[in-house]
This record gives sequence, structure tokens and C-alpha cells, in this order.
Amino acid sequence: MTDLSEQRNLEWPHLAWNQLRTYSLFERYSKVQIEDLGRPVRGAVSFEDWLASLPQQLAAVELRRLRDAIVTAVRRGRGVVAALGGHVIKTGCGPYLIDWVQRGVLRAVAMNGSAAIHDFELACAGKTSEDVAAQLPAGRFGMARETAEIFAVAAERAVQENIGLGAALGACMLERNLPYVEFSLVASAYRAGCPCTIHVALGTDIIHMHPQVRGAALGEASMNDFRLLCRVVATLEHGIWMNLGSAVIMPEVFLKAVSVVRNLGYSLEGLLTVNFDKHVQYRSRVNVCERPAAASVEIIGHHEILIPLLHAAVASALDSTQMQGDAISSSLAA
Repeated sequence: MTDLSEQRNLEWPHLAWNQLRTYSLFERYSKVQIEDLGRPVRGAVSFEDWLASLPQQLAAVELRRLRDAIVTAVRRGRGVVAALGGHVIKTGCGPYLIDWVQRGVLRAVAMNGSAAIHDFELACAGKTSEDVAAQLPAGRFGMARETAEIFAVAAERAVQENIGLGAALGACMLERNLPYVEFSLVASAYRAGCPCTIHVALGTDIIHMHPQVRGAALGEASMNDFRLLCRVVATLEHGIWMNLGSAVIMPEVFLKAVSVVRNLGYSLEGLLTVNFDKHVQYRSRVNVCERPAAASVEIIGHHEILIPLLHAAVASALDSTQMQGDAISSSLAA
């Protein structure tokens, strides 16, 4: 092995710079073409025009690709499912998913426990997301009575009626006529007859600290929802699974559901998986984008920008399709 002193005494080769082999730029393949550049817009333009003005590069291409896939799936009656973590609700994106439920874009909604908690608190009090740092020193973090009480009631109801936690919670919220229930994704899904499943990891949510919440009931209710979700995933041949802001729970739940339906002989051919998140995460990338499906889309960024952007892109395309259909129907009638 050459020591440091010997390395310093090596004779470096003389480079004949004037003998470098070059080629014409015009003959070389390049990944960016002039037609790929973005086009700045001026004044008031339609959303479709603005979307078309984005560069033909990276996430802008993937966003349009996802828009087209969702619109195609909806037109062909294929399943589109949104799975979400709590931050999606906290950042104000629930109304976009509610609109998709009401318009029939989503076939089902799945969420972790924190998303359901934030969803209820918004419907009940018009606010959510406590200041943990301020509440924790006094032992007040997670001690809201109303939140724990409704989950305790919903879990017991789910066991008695042999339904999932999502359906039981949605029914309870609507029956109580909560003041802001129209902002609840869980309640909106229940009202629309759209499956909404809640996947609980015991010990991770504030309601688990309350004595009236029985682990047995909560576990059975969430197990019912997992089995319902497996039935949903079994319909996703040529469909779309979107993971929105869940780094651990929903990617793991999805992977197990995929294993169940493939074990039972269902095809997931043509499944497109999607991951939207603030950061690149191991489980969402591997368990959502890489392992379950041959095709995937991943766009990293803030939920409060990406989800409204995707919603507007889909809404614009669906409205345009509806307008074209109406025009064709009118011309045929004439």
C-alpha cells in the first residue's frame, strides 16, 4: 500500500488538451427541448390555460399525467381511493376531498386515527390541532372530553352493529347534527354512501388515553374497517390508490390489503399508485409507489398547495368533458 509521502511524489500525467474529442451540440440528445419551457401568462386566464403553460418537466408533467388518469378512471367507472394522514385535514384540505366524494370521483376514503380526530373536532367545534408544547407540561394534552366521548360511543356502536369505525363515527356525527358537520369528510362519506375506513394504531391517538374508550371495541371496529378496505382494494384493477400525507400507517395498511386481495386471486393489473407528501418517506415510496403497482406518481410538496391544485385540474377537466357531452347531446337532439 502506497503511503502518503509516496502519493505526493507520483508523477501526474500530462493532458493533451488540444486532442480532446468533441461533437456537435446539434447531434447530441438532450433531455430539455425549447418546447418544454414554461410560458408565462398575463392577466386573467383560465385554469386550463395556466396548467398548460407549466413547463413540460418533472412534477408539472406528473401532475397533468395524474389529472388525466383520474379523469379517465372516473369516466370508465374505475375505482379511485384516497388514503390520508392527519396533516391533510389540519392543513384545510378536507373540503376538496369532500367535493370529490360528492361528485363521485372517490370510490372510498381511508384514514388513520389522527385524521378522523381532526375531522371530528372541526365538525364539532370549528377548530382542531391543539398546541402540544403548551398543553403537555400541565398534563392537559389530548384531554378534550368531546373527542374521546364520541369515539368511545362510535367504537361500541361499530361492535354492536358489526360495522366499521368510519361508518359508526359518520352516523354519530350526523345524528348529533354537529354545527360544522358539512366540513366533515367522515360524515360526508357516510351521507354519500361512500366507504370511509379508519385504521387505528393503539397508543398513537389522544383518545386512547381516556378510560371510557375500550381497546377491544376500538380494535374490533378498526378490524372491520380493514376488512372493508380489502374489499375496496379488490376492485382497483385499472384504478388509482392515492396516499396523501401518511408516512407510516396508511402505506402499511395498503400493503397488507394488497397482499390479501392478491392471495384471494383478484387482479390489480393497471393499478396506478400515487404519493403526495411534504417529504420523501421510505414506506410511502416503497409500499405505495414501488412494491404494489407497475406504475406510480410521486409529487413532493405542501398539501395545502398540491391537493387544491390537483382538485382544480381534475374539476376543470371533468367540467370540460361534461360541457362537451352536453354540447354533443344538444346537437343530436337538434
